[in-house]
Amino acid sequence: MNNVKILGTEILSNNWYKLKKVTYEFRDKNGEVKVQHREAYDRGNGATILLYNKSSKTVILTRQFRLPTFINGNADGMLIEACAGLLDKDNPEVAIRRETEEETGYKITDVKKIFEAYMSPGSVTEILYFFVAEYSKAMKVSEGGGVEHEQEQIEVLELPLDKALQMINSGEIKDGKTIMLLQYAKLNKLVE
Repeated sequence: MNNVKILGTEILSNNWYKLKKVTYEFRDKNGEVKVQHREAYDRGNGATILLYNKSSKTVILTRQFRLPTFINGNADGMLIEACAGLLDKDNPEVAIRRETEEETGYKITDVKKIFEAYMSPGSVTEILYFFVAEYSKAMKVSEGGGVEHEQEQIEVLELPLDKALQMINSGEIKDGKTIMLLQYAKLNKLVE
């Protein structure tokens, strides 16, 4: 039995991505049908990756300005993150290979999908595909830094995994996807 029936969808904004107001019927646990209204931000699906190097025990992260964090009290708006991007109609592995090269300058070979997750299911439709991949200096094909037409200004960081984990505790790393990937690396002993 389907507990949800969409009654209508209104586009509230279609600037950067789509903000929709959805009206729907929902059958609750008592069998009563209620009409509800919610807004959902549809930005497409994405992928993220943690690059790691076993011999040097390091990971590649990025630092860039994120306006929503600035608005919410992040003093300079800069955020340290794992490389990530939208799928842009590609499959997740193709997309993350593209994003990795654009953002970090590494052309990676073996990519492993580890899981997928909704990151903010109360308001955002996006599902995020999580990957890990080993990197070496030989895979560096450019400086990275992002794509100019997307106005990206990304700093590439190479950090010891232990330091990155400490940066979670100190509050220097506050990005959820990055914390999940770093903890995965530690739990699965990717660089030990």
